[in-house]
Amino acid sequence: MQHTLVALVEDKPGVLNRVASLFRRRAYNIESLTVGHTEQPGISRMTIVVDNDQTNIAHVVSNLYKLVNTIQVTDLGETPTVERDLAMIKVCADNNNRTSIMQLVDVFRARIVDVANDSLIVEITGVEEKINSFVDVLKPFGILEMVRTGIVAMARGNNSPMNYHANGNGNGYKAN
Repeated sequence: MQHTLVALVEDKPGVLNRVASLFRRRAYNIESLTVGHTEQPGISRMTIVVDNDQTNIAHVVSNLYKLVNTIQVTDLGETPTVERDLAMIKVCADNNNRTSIMQLVDVFRARIVDVANDSLIVEITGVEEKINSFVDVLKPFGILEMVRTGIVAMARGNNSPMNYHANGNGNGYKAN
């Protein structure tokens, strides 16, 4: 089983390295790590997916809070969430199989983002299981290359655990 953590951190050089080092030192495996800017200038959001069976989540959260640049860590394990992953897949496509691939793209609500004489690049967004299923049906055609973003997640509804406002206490933000 996987567990999703969301960490708000200061957008400064070296923060990602410190988080990755924390996991390395404690021999925790990161299944997925996605980092990006937030609506707040100077704040980045990390979505970290770890294997729940081999990781003590409370211990991970506690250790993340020990890092200087960590503002807030939220465990989305019990929270209703919307999760998405994005993949781009380059698949062999010739005159014989191009139509079949295009039909699969429609069925999975993916989209073709590049067409070449011998290949297609397909973009698909959705939950991890949907993307895994799409990859499985494309394998017989020959996958030439694939890249995935990793999971991003957000709590559903208005009661987001990641609400902030300026407070002037040194780090500039405080949980509501």
